[in-house]
Formats: sequence, structure tokens, C-alpha cells
Amino acid sequence: MANLTLSLDAELLQKAREAALREHTSVNALVREYLQQYVNSRERRLRALDALDAVADRTHSASDERWSRETLHDRQTG
Repeated sequence: MANLTLSLDAELLQKAREAALREHTSVNALVREYLQQYVNSRERRLRALDALDAVADRTHSASDERWSRETLHDRQTG
């Protein structure tokens, strides 16, 4: 396992220590858990974006017309 040195505000570190104590863990474990959740969440978002791109690549419009803000917001009166 690799080591990491962090610089934290003293008040933040104290609050983290208190939270870790309440949860019967360590600040190190809290940081490790947070980073794991962050990485997992980011990977899920990237996979979702890749899936969306794949759907967009398979979807073809019947028209080559490009939409503009004006045509999208055009209000027809009748």
C-alpha cells in the first residue's frame, strides 16, 4: 500500500478525528473510503457517458438539418 501526505486545516482534521472516533475507525480509513467512493462514482459516470455516446452513434436522423436555438424555440401561432 502506498503512503500519502496531506495538508489539512487543523479544524478539519480535528473534526475528522472526532468523526472517526465516533465510527470506531481512523482518519486514514475515512479518507481511503471517500477516495474509493469518489473513484467508483466517477467510473460509473464515465461508463454511462460512453453508453450514451454509443446510442447517439447508432441513432441517425432522417434529416441533415441542423437545429438552432431559434428553430427550437419557434412558436407557431394559429
